[in-house]
Formats: sequence, C-alpha cells, structure tokens
Amino acid sequence: MNTEISQKETLLYRTLLALALIALAAALRMAPHPWNFTPVGAMALFSGAVLKDRRLAFIFPLVALFAGDVFIGFHKLLPIVYASFLVNVAIGLWLRDRRTVARITLATLLGAIQFFIVTNFAVWQFLSGFPHTASGLAACYIAGIPFFWNTLAGDAVYAALLFGGYALAERLLPVLRPLSLKTDN
Repeated sequence: MNTEISQKETLLYRTLLALALIALAAALRMAPHPWNFTPVGAMALFSGAVLKDRRLAFIFPLVALFAGDVFIGFHKLLPIVYASFLVNVAIGLWLRDRRTVARITLATLLGAIQFFIVTNFAVWQFLSGFPHTASGLAACYIAGIPFFWNTLAGDAVYAALLFGGYALAERLLPVLRPLSLKTDN
C-alpha cells in the first residue's frame, strides 16, 4: 500500500511539474520574439512525452494555445495550426519512457518539418497571397523557409529547456523520480 501511495504521489508531482512547465512555455509565447521562434512546438512535444494521461497530453496544450490566442488574436488558419500542434503531441508520445537526446532531437526536427509543411500548405490553400498553381505552392514554401529556421530554432531551444529542466528536476528531487529509479539509488 505504501508503494502505491508513493507511486501516486510521484505521478501527481511529475504531472504538476509538467503542467507548470507547459503553462510557462505557453506564457512565454506572448513575450516579444522573432517570427515563429516560440516554445509552442516544443511544448506540444513535451506534453506528449511526459504527461501519462493521453487526454491531458492533447488537451492541455490546446487550452494553453487558446488562452494565449485570446490575447494575441485569432486568425483564419487557427484550426490548422492547432491540428499541427496536436501532431507534435503525437510525435511526443513516441518519446514516452525513451527520452534520449537523439530521440528528442529527431522528434523536434520532425515536429518543425511537419509544422512547416502543414501550415504553408494551408497558407497557399486558404489565403490569397499565392496563386493556386504548382508554382504558387512552390513560391509559398520558398517564402516560408526563413520561418522554418525560426520554428526549428525555437523548438530546439525550448525543447532543450523543457526536457532538460524536467530531467534536472527528476535528478535533484527524489519525489519526482520514477519508482524504478528510486529503488536503484
């Protein structure tokens, strides 16, 4: 019984820490930043990788995004942007219980690439800035390349901070360590 309580307490503290980091990342989105250099992609990856409750892993980043958009503003492509970030959460699920630097790096790269592909296609399809031709689509993707690099850089920096901060907290605070690690130390 004691182990079960300890496991529940550990899960609660780990979840609270993860939610606090996600909320902090969402708040940082509203701070001044270069275009697309935000913590949102990393926040979504982190949510999928760390939150054990899958529903919470998908819902909490959306709530955080929506709360920020109340202040930043809404736009026509918001549903597509949100869906793209849900893909990042799904990529984060692949990291669960196997969070290594190499896997986090790959997941961060995949998340930035899919965001670039999805959102630039949506810009071409639903906005009037580019002709609806193959050359218009190519021009849209070419115009988006500088934003891609900012997205990738922001995702990489914030993924390092979120995953690194969480790993450091696990190391420094025994209550956050998974039960398997508590018995080894």
